[in-house]
Amino acid sequence: MLVSHKKLLVEWGHCDPAGIVFFPQYLAWFDDCTTALFLDGGMPIQSLFKEHGVIGVPVVDVRARFILPSKFGDELTVESTVTEFCKSSFVVRHRIMKAGALAVEGFATRVWTGPDPSDPSKMKSRPLPKEVIDRLSV
Repeated sequence: MLVSHKKLLVEWGHCDPAGIVFFPQYLAWFDDCTTALFLDGGMPIQSLFKEHGVIGVPVVDVRARFILPSKFGDELTVESTVTEFCKSSFVVRHRIMKAGALAVEGFATRVWTGPDPSDPSKMKSRPLPKEVIDRLSV
């Protein structure tokens, strides 16, 4: 599977009053890292979505294990990869490393969606294109 790597610097605004990264910030990073994963697979999402008539890949399930706290000034590295493909969904694993140790491991299930043919104001899942699966499977 394709593994994308992204470096992060913990900024003051990422932290809660206890001085550690506020947990919702990790979800924002998971989203940024998913965008980077598609880009590393040669599929910038802006053009990919237009090519396939896709609205987006919303999260339908997310979970995370918080192992080590991260603080203002810490440098983190994220490894992101798809661990499972289904008909219209896929699971992205994000491993956030701090000084070589696993700090956070998260999983986000995302669904490939387009406009619902019966009501274009709604979303409907669509089968994942083979091209997308192939490029994320390298």
